Amino acid sequence: MIKKILSSSYLGLLLVMLYAPILIVVIFSFTEARVLGNWTGFSFKLYSSIFRGGIHHSLTSALWNTLIIGLSAAFASTVLGTMAAIGIYNLKPRQQRAIQLVNTIPILNPDIITAISLFLLFVSIGITQGYATVILAHITFCTPYVVLSVLPRLRRMNANLYEAALDLGATPFHALWKILLPELRPGMISGFILAFTLSIDDFVVTLFTIGNEGLETLSTYIYADARRGGLTPELRPLSAIIFITVLVLLIIINRRDVKKKL
Repeated sequence: MIKKILSSSYLGLLLVMLYAPILIVVIFSFTEARVLGNWTGFSFKLYSSIFRGGIHHSLTSALWNTLIIGLSAAFASTVLGTMAAIGIYNLKPRQQRAIQLVNTIPILNPDIITAISLFLLFVSIGITQGYATVILAHITFCTPYVVLSVLPRLRRMNANLYEAALDLGATPFHALWKILLPELRPGMISGFILAFTLSIDDFVVTLFTIGNEGLETLSTYIYADARRGGLTPELRPLSAIIFITVLVLLIIINRRDVKKKL
């Protein structure tokens, strides 16, 4: 009994530590105070400022840049990661372990090392830094996560389905489209959302590959805003909207998986 209470208390404390900062941001998104922690009364003014175009042009531009880069990187990472997962699955066991080890290195590698490496690579081959370099950099660190999301689905599916489709006259592409991809769709969707979230969240790699042409994302905008001595109040409702959107998507996906298992 005591062990159960202690384990529940530990889990509760851990959840509070993880989500209390986010909850504070959400709560203070409903007040007009410029300083976080200074409650001046309940208000939707910051939310209305976002939807009515009242926020600063540079923040709007940073938001659109973040969405474009995130969606582009997530889509490309999902395609590449799914192809890589299928290729890894069809290798021999020893080769699978070797490639999976290589795939894990970018995940465990510190962001600063990845950022410096990509920066030096782009400089050495003469690519002008901007949209292209940021998207390529985000694809680089997002793809391994997609591989890890898709591989478990491959291992759980019936390996004979694809072969049976080929035996019945389907072309490899048709069997891939009609048999393999529907089985992998939940893993691909999870990988896409994870890649998109990682892209939005990234700061270090973006800072090193964004160049000096005035391109900004939310992470670099927030960093520059904080260095100027404070944060734009509209960042609070914007952060709350992003968090709630991702949370709703995850709940929907998990509910779909549970229904399929039943």
